[in-house]
Amino acid sequence: MSVPEKKAFSFDLLARNQMLETNGFKFPSAFKTGTTIVGLVYKDGVVLGADTRATGGSIVCDKNCQKIHYIAPNIYCCGAGTAADTENTTAMISSQLELLSMNTGKPALVVAAMTMLKRFLFKYQGYISAALVLGGVDETGPHLYSIHPHGSTSKLPYLTMGSGSLAAMSVFEAGYKPNLELDEAMHLVHQAIRAGIFNDLGSGSNVDLCVITKEGAKMHRTYDEANPRPFKRQYYFSPGTTPVWHDLSRLAVQEEDAVME
Repeated sequence: MSVPEKKAFSFDLLARNQMLETNGFKFPSAFKTGTTIVGLVYKDGVVLGADTRATGGSIVCDKNCQKIHYIAPNIYCCGAGTAADTENTTAMISSQLELLSMNTGKPALVVAAMTMLKRFLFKYQGYISAALVLGGVDETGPHLYSIHPHGSTSKLPYLTMGSGSLAAMSVFEAGYKPNLELDEAMHLVHQAIRAGIFNDLGSGSNVDLCVITKEGAKMHRTYDEANPRPFKRQYYFSPGTTPVWHDLSRLAVQEEDAVME
């Protein structure tokens, strides 16, 4: 019995795909996602920020989605990428971290959440579209990590991710300094998210903030409505403006009578 030769790559369908493309068939492509998520470490903790626009290609699917996800009472995570991937990944790790806390009898460490997330994402080699900014405060102090879809991580005093990350990073580079006060940190994160909203088409709507200290976390949902609608069109039509061509209820009764006959 001969053992089939193993091939590194298979080109069996290459000719077929070229023929389909020549005949005008359009192969499906991935939607472009858009987000601005940021985080920074200040004197007493961590401040996370995110916009609230969810897009599907060039369509705005949700104007007020929540991109800052709960992990533990002292740990939160911002997600960029595919909404389903970020929500389910953070929810699963939150559940596992709760079990770990119950087993150890003490609050979970931020580095434990980071390790769980990076191992899970690395296992899927980037096919789970979740780019995360993880922040929290534990017994060792405040911590801020970026976690990429392939599983690589970085620990820095300030971070930006998403399609609006370059605009947000320009604000951080200009205004960040060590040992910021809470008001200064919230203002800087706020301005960074606004920079992403106004300079990136994939980011928009409102600004959400989350402040994490050793006492716990406080969400600031819709901290700023960056793009308020300047006017709302009102339509008033007097009775009789639109003529009635047919009485639909009478037509429906007539059709029912015809079916019964």
